[in-house]
Amino acid sequence: MSALPPATVHLITHRLLLAPDARTMHAEIAALEAFLDEAIAAGVDVIQIRERDLPPQAQIALVRSVILRARGTAVRVLVNDRADIAMAAGADGVHLRADAVPSARVRTLSAAWTLGRSMHDGDDAAGPESSAIDYWLFAPVFAPMSKGREAGAAGLAALARVTAASPRPVVALGGIDATRAAACAAAGAAGVGAISVFLPAGRAPGAIGPARAVGALRAALLSGSASTGRSKPR
Repeated sequence: MSALPPATVHLITHRLLLAPDARTMHAEIAALEAFLDEAIAAGVDVIQIRERDLPPQAQIALVRSVILRARGTAVRVLVNDRADIAMAAGADGVHLRADAVPSARVRTLSAAWTLGRSMHDGDDAAGPESSAIDYWLFAPVFAPMSKGREAGAAGLAALARVTAASPRPVVALGGIDATRAAACAAAGAAGVGAISVFLPAGRAPGAIGPARAVGALRAALLSGSASTGRSKPR
């Protein structure tokens, strides 16, 4: 088991949104690596490699590259859903989808991994899956910027119910910007995750670039936590 740091800022990759004009997979990955260099330098806490359409060997190579780039920092590099790729690449852990295999089965592969799981139904917060994971990723709190306004959203009241019920820290995801990050922290979230806000300005609604986003989100999380005096055990 591996505790999250306070006010966790969690970046989820999406190279096709980052480099929509890239003509080759090599160019897409090069753009993603340069982008992640900026996020690492800014002090992001978690990078979740979520490039599920890449061939397995390309995913392994990408994860290894990011691990090398993050060496000497506190950044944790997680792989979305693929424990086999995480193990082959030497990643810091895995983030499981809500419908993935049981968390306890993945935990047997490494007691030291940071292991998270997505949750869309607050009824799962205190369920059996929580015993094997380090954090929940609850989504979508707000309509995701990358998916348009038609996407549903749980809202802050649902987030507050989840954080109150969960024995594990909860990271909020979906439509997150600095203002909303503060509101999520006030609702008890231990951190926030995002895709769009980290992208270069103009690339997506609310995008401000990785360097600005990391600082703005962390400051907002600390402000939101301080405003209520809430502190979630880790």
